[in-house]
Amino acid sequence: MSTERLRLMAVHAHPDDESSKGAATTARYAAEGVDVLVVTCTGGERGDVLNPHYGPAPEGLEAMRAVRREEMATAAAALGVRQHWLGFVDSGLPEGDPLPPLPEGCFALTPLEEASAPLVELVREFRPHVITTYDPTGGYPHPDHIMCHRVAAEAFAAAGDPERYRGHGEPWTPLKLYYNHGFSLARMRTVHDAIVAAGGESPFSDWIDSRQAREVPERPVTTRIECADFFPQRDAALRAHATQIDPEGWFFAVPREVELAQWRTEEFELAESRVPTTTPEDDLFAGIRGTGAAR
Repeated sequence: MSTERLRLMAVHAHPDDESSKGAATTARYAAEGVDVLVVTCTGGERGDVLNPHYGPAPEGLEAMRAVRREEMATAAAALGVRQHWLGFVDSGLPEGDPLPPLPEGCFALTPLEEASAPLVELVREFRPHVITTYDPTGGYPHPDHIMCHRVAAEAFAAAGDPERYRGHGEPWTPLKLYYNHGFSLARMRTVHDAIVAAGGESPFSDWIDSRQAREVPERPVTTRIECADFFPQRDAALRAHATQIDPEGWFFAVPREVELAQWRTEEFELAESRVPTTTPEDDLFAGIRGTGAAR
């Protein structure tokens, strides 16, 4: 049996994504001794200040980048994980009809191999057994989320191939690739029904109606991670992103006692595995842990 430390890499588009998608899972694994590295593709420079209690917004991309770096450091400490900036510039979220063009030099307009090279190099350096990221839709149609998926999928496919990305480190083959599941319709309905049954006001009413009206397909859940003990670390990490997260807002609108009673897990979709495993799973390292595959 290998005694090598297990390693998990979570690839995200912006600072704050690591705290709203799979955060309690990464906190749990870090507490259990897994080496967890959060990779943040962009600096979040074009993010708006979404917290009405924050105060004046930082002026300019450099000022916003500096603030979000500080927020990210605080969030990583709350989760107990390491963090690495990939170094690309936020693309912003285009709005309007027709949509305006993306800004020159942004992450989403970077050629795939150029955008993937630093992540391939990092994969070869860190040597993760498991990588998590977003599904091909990005989870929602932000251009950076879609690009984050493409880059992570490319790194998963190419990092072990000595003929690809020459000069970017010694090949390393990660064993499993997962997609994060954020707020699934099943989770929202379950929590919504519990809040309404208790006489409360659910924050999910409009969202459920909107998703049903748009017929948003549900992606398959293969893996559920029990992580309720780490919801406080997740919440602390969310609050660390003060420009983005209103401490009195939507993320904290579900009573924690309802969440603990109704939905104690975070969900993932196994996209690819290079080791034998059987779904459903309750461990991202199923098929790796205790098998010698980690060597």
